[in-house]
Amino acid sequence: MTQKELQLILQEGEGYKIEFKENTSGLDREIVAFANASGGRIFIGATDDGRIKGTLVSNKLKSQIQDIANNCRPKVNLILEEFENVLIVYVREGDDKPYECSSGFFKRLGPNSQKMTRDEIIDFFKSEGKIRFDELTEPKFNYPKGFDKDKLSKFLELAGLSKTTKPETLLLNLGVAEKQEGRLYFNNSGVLFFAAEPQRFVPWSVYTVVLFKDRNGADVIDRKEITGSLFEIVDQVMDFVRLYSKVAYRFTGKPQREEIFEYPLEAMREAVINSVMHKDYFEHGHNNILKFFSDRIQIENIWQRPKNFVIGKTVFRRNQLIADLFSRIHFGEKLGSGIQRMKDFCKAENSPYPKVEYTDTHFYIIFRQSDEYLKKAGEETAKRFGAKVERGVERGVERGVENLSANEQLIYDLIKRAPNITKSNIATQGELSKKTVDYNIEKLKKKGILRRIGPDKGGYWEVSR
Repeated sequence: MTQKELQLILQEGEGYKIEFKENTSGLDREIVAFANASGGRIFIGATDDGRIKGTLVSNKLKSQIQDIANNCRPKVNLILEEFENVLIVYVREGDDKPYECSSGFFKRLGPNSQKMTRDEIIDFFKSEGKIRFDELTEPKFNYPKGFDKDKLSKFLELAGLSKTTKPETLLLNLGVAEKQEGRLYFNNSGVLFFAAEPQRFVPWSVYTVVLFKDRNGADVIDRKEITGSLFEIVDQVMDFVRLYSKVAYRFTGKPQREEIFEYPLEAMREAVINSVMHKDYFEHGHNNILKFFSDRIQIENIWQRPKNFVIGKTVFRRNQLIADLFSRIHFGEKLGSGIQRMKDFCKAENSPYPKVEYTDTHFYIIFRQSDEYLKKAGEETAKRFGAKVERGVERGVERGVENLSANEQLIYDLIKRAPNITKSNIATQGELSKKTVDYNIEKLKKKGILRRIGPDKGGYWEVSR
């Protein structure tokens, strides 16, 4: 510190990282406020209006200040510098926030240190990762009554783990439960993965999927609230995407044609996994949402932006237990490489990289149509059907059965891809009227190509070629 530097600081006055104090009164509050923020300097011997009053800088004073810092919880590391008759206290940003003194928790707001309210303290603990939703015990969950052994069995199958071990031991080893006084208590991650009804305890873990007819999202064609365990939700969201994604075909010389989907499905699956894995489950008022527009798919979820977050560089795991469980079943990776994995999938499928946008409270991933799909669909449409084609053919559906009309072929392909598809969904995806769907299904039945197995609800279609 030089005299010139000191005079400049005094002229500028107190600020977010500068505090003037005449003595040590209330010093503990200033110390924890700086430690809870970005660090700062306290000038002891300076008045609030920037005048040097001076203080007796002695070993006793330095020892007193060090004791004040050591009595904070946790203790705060300081550096003391003496300049003439001013003692400068350097407070580093804390590595173990939040810090507390005998008067409570304080934070730095501009040139002032302000005591935190109860809600601010809770939010601070959340933002610093001291409280994690997935690690909190859910006392209302009753084991084994609310437990779904089939979900655990499916999880073990995906993870390649033995099913011979007792369920209680497996749940304890997975970190989703703990035993107290002979009773098994589930944490929230255990509920979200293995409860029979996870949404009974965490209603906001529902995943909303919406199909729009237009680019602006004004006309809704289909909407679902997807429930279940987190790994089941991922699969159901992707079923929705596959159902409504257009498809073209590449002929490779093999008996089976190669499907080229409108969107990079593996990259999108990675995005869905990440939205479930890193959701801010403390926020109760917002579901994860997938919006399927006519020209793009947008995935959005609510979050709290991590400190110093840089997209593609910051390793970020909000819910470490949930991330670990997903990693065990090979849904994503624990290393925080989700964005790069999406890019790798897109590159392999000749698709545009997803666009990532975020604010302090929301995170968005936007996918555009595959270049390969657009090229192939256009080529096949022009080659086989010319300019005057029905809408279903424009969607990239390729003829694969002899003597079928365009609408028959469209319906045939939709049913072959999804045997459980309803007539209503056929009409929606094929952009056909219900009457047209009924008429062409009857034609396919008469040709012996199609038949219905079971009732309208719960049955399925069977194709013979």
